[in-house]
Amino acid sequence: MNTNRLSKTIAAALNAQMTKEAHASQIYLSYAAWADKRGFSGIANFLFRHAQEERNHMMKILEYILKRGAEVEVSAIPAPPKNPVSINNCFEKVFEHEVDNTNAVYKLVKMSHDQEDWATWNFMQWFVKEQVEEETLAMNLLDKMKIAGGENMNSNALYLFDKEMEETPDEVILAQEVTAENP
Repeated sequence: MNTNRLSKTIAAALNAQMTKEAHASQIYLSYAAWADKRGFSGIANFLFRHAQEERNHMMKILEYILKRGAEVEVSAIPAPPKNPVSINNCFEKVFEHEVDNTNAVYKLVKMSHDQEDWATWNFMQWFVKEQVEEETLAMNLLDKMKIAGGENMNSNALYLFDKEMEETPDEVILAQEVTAENP
């Protein structure tokens, strides 16, 4: 008896997104090692945590595919892009990668909507919210660096930014959670 509840196109797209999340983990891992090698342990800590978070996203998709009765296809993960040339460039690359991932999530949401696969559409809403959070976090960090001088941040600003990154939470308050009492 066939218990698969995913179309071939949805299953293929979910498997591709699973690989994309694994690739994201590798990117964060690579950038974390790069930052740590340069003495930025706070930034490295932040990036290592995000590498694990991306791997968790991969596992969510893997489990969903299995629970819907489809076949998981583990594919090769592309190598991470070249290392950043600066801390500012590192977070520019992080932001660009998150935007790319958001676009992939949106395509999967649209595909599930078009195919009236409401279970997958509902499952993907968690990723939509997560991507808003990831993009907002990256934008906030880029804003802080811009205020501190961007590419021209001096060593004091870099030191303080590195120390702050060690304690920076992995989540941000999203617009839908804001109230007049809690802006």
